[in-house]
Amino acid sequence: MARFLLFFSMQTELRQRLITGLKDGAIVPCLGCDVLRDVVAAEGGQPIPADDHSLIIAMNGGKPMSPRLMYEFSRAAMNVELKRGRRAVDNFLTRAYGETTWTRASLHDWLGVIRPPYVLDLNRDTQLQETYADRPHTLVVGVARIGGTDYRFRLFAFREGAYAEIDPDAARPALPILFKPVGTPRPRPHYVASDADYVDYITELMGGFAIPAFLKAYRKGRQYLLLGLPLDRDTERMLLADILHDAATPVGWALVPPGRQIGAKERNFYKRLNLRIIAADWAELLEDGEGSQGAGY
Repeated sequence: MARFLLFFSMQTELRQRLITGLKDGAIVPCLGCDVLRDVVAAEGGQPIPADDHSLIIAMNGGKPMSPRLMYEFSRAAMNVELKRGRRAVDNFLTRAYGETTWTRASLHDWLGVIRPPYVLDLNRDTQLQETYADRPHTLVVGVARIGGTDYRFRLFAFREGAYAEIDPDAARPALPILFKPVGTPRPRPHYVASDADYVDYITELMGGFAIPAFLKAYRKGRQYLLLGLPLDRDTERMLLADILHDAATPVGWALVPPGRQIGAKERNFYKRLNLRIIAADWAELLEDGEGSQGAGY
């Protein structure tokens, strides 16, 4: 009976609560690699490289790397950086996400209708920015290993169809906020990609230098909805633990497709951050009517 009640809650009350919260900003969507699973190249039809495995294969010219490097993209990117230079990693990511035309992701089209005032995107593609290209917004981009500043972010204002870099005190919190901590090719390529990048970025994130002050204030008391975001790797868990600082209690929810195995470290992370697991696919939020098949556990 308990599982039936949770199943019913996902169909009606919880689903509507999530959508309402996303619209009014009380709940922040947090996007992972799986929200891009229906995206393919406009020419050729190949899927966009988004998860660790597909990114490594694409970076290595369509061939797998050694098992040790295949474990995580940041590890493989570090290997390429050491052998071929940092520019090789940046050029690959810019070709993949800034110079290839991709079909639209259904989730991003849906977000364009829902219009959350703050979105956290752990992908490096530009679809989220394209979703908000019809309105002014503020873009926060993570950067790593740069000199001349303690900050590990770049801040851009989007107005009249173009981005312009701004100082943190010039940001307008009333505008939609797009936070892309691991980078984007637009308006200028900035990426957090290799192991060395993550060490620097997460260190400064923990120290408070990777998030602008206006966003620290804005995020207080928010809840989060994790969409298409597997947390089976330490890197993403460490990144998220600090980005979700000052959240409400409970922190929010993680939609996990039924049947996907959740490892002990990932489950413990959900418990520690007080994130509730819902056994449902993100696509169920996009459905009209009562077609959802989710059940919480």
